[in-house]
Amino acid sequence: MNLVTRWWAIGLLLIVALPAPAFAAPQGWTVLLEPAQLANILAASPNVRVIQVTGNYSAGHIPGSIDVPYTQFRGPQSNPGAVPALEGLTSLVRSIGISAETPVAIVHAGDNAADFGAAARVYWTLKSLGVKDLSLLNGGLAGWTSANLPVSTQGTIVPASDFSPQWSEQWRVSTNEVETLVADNSARLIDARTPDFFEGIHASSGRPGTIKGASNLTFSDFFEGSRVKPKTQISQILASHSQPSAPLTVSFCNTGHLAAINWFVMSELQGVPNTRLYAESMTEWSMANRPMDNEPNRIKHYWRMTTDWFTNLIGA
Repeated sequence: MNLVTRWWAIGLLLIVALPAPAFAAPQGWTVLLEPAQLANILAASPNVRVIQVTGNYSAGHIPGSIDVPYTQFRGPQSNPGAVPALEGLTSLVRSIGISAETPVAIVHAGDNAADFGAAARVYWTLKSLGVKDLSLLNGGLAGWTSANLPVSTQGTIVPASDFSPQWSEQWRVSTNEVETLVADNSARLIDARTPDFFEGIHASSGRPGTIKGASNLTFSDFFEGSRVKPKTQISQILASHSQPSAPLTVSFCNTGHLAAINWFVMSELQGVPNTRLYAESMTEWSMANRPMDNEPNRIKHYWRMTTDWFTNLIGA
C-alpha cells in the first residue's frame, strides 16, 4: 500500500468512526410557534412534519399536515391517562414518518384552552420517545385560519420511518413514585383542574378530591381564549403561586390531559427544572385507598350528585 492509499484509508476510517451529524432544528423553531412563524418555517423547511391531533381534519387543515387522532396516544377507556405500550407507539410514529430527527409541529383545533392539552400531551409523549425538535401551534388551527393562512382538504401520505424509540422516564412519575413523594412530602404536587374538582365538589372519575398535599393551579390561568399568554404573564402567575419549593414538581389532573398543559408551561416554556407529568393522574390514584385531601364523606358526595342530576334535569 503506497502512502497516498494509506492516508486515504485512514481518512475513511476516521469518517466512519465519527458520530453521525445531528440535524439542526429549522431556523426560527421554538417550542411554541405563532401561525406566521410556522408558515415561514414550512415554506423554507419541507422536512417538517405537521400533525393535527384534534378537530375535523377533512373539513380543512394546514396543507401537508397529517391526521393523527389524539386517542391514538392515550390509554384504554378504563384508564385513559395511561401510557400506551411502546410497541404500539412505535408503530404509530413509524406510520407517520417520524424519527428522532424529524421536526414535528403539533396542531390542535383551537376551540378552547382545554383543547391545547391534547397537543401538549402528544408533545410530552413524543419527547419521551426521543423526538428532539417539537413545537405546538399557539391558537391551533383556529389561530392559523384567523391569520388568513391557507388550508387544504387534500390528504397527505408520507413514507414510513424505521424509528426505534426508547421510552424515557425523565418527564414522568408513576403512581408508585407519587405514593412515595406524598409519604415523604418531597415534591410540589400541582393539580391542574378547575377549583370545583380540586375542592372535591365534582368528580369525573373515581373519588372526588385531590392528592394529599397538592395545591391548585388551574390550566386556564395560562390562556387568553385558546392562546397561551405571553411569557411575562406566565412568569407572574407562577411567581404568585404559593407553594414551597421542592426538587421535583409533579403536574396532574384527571387523566393527564390538562396536566400536560401545566407541564408544558412549566417545563418547556419556563424551564422549571425537574417538572414531571403524572400521566394516569386522579383516575388511577383514586382506584385504591390512597391519601386524599378535600374528599367529602359519602353522604355529602352522593347528595351533590343527586342535586346536580336534578338541576340538569329541570334545566335550572
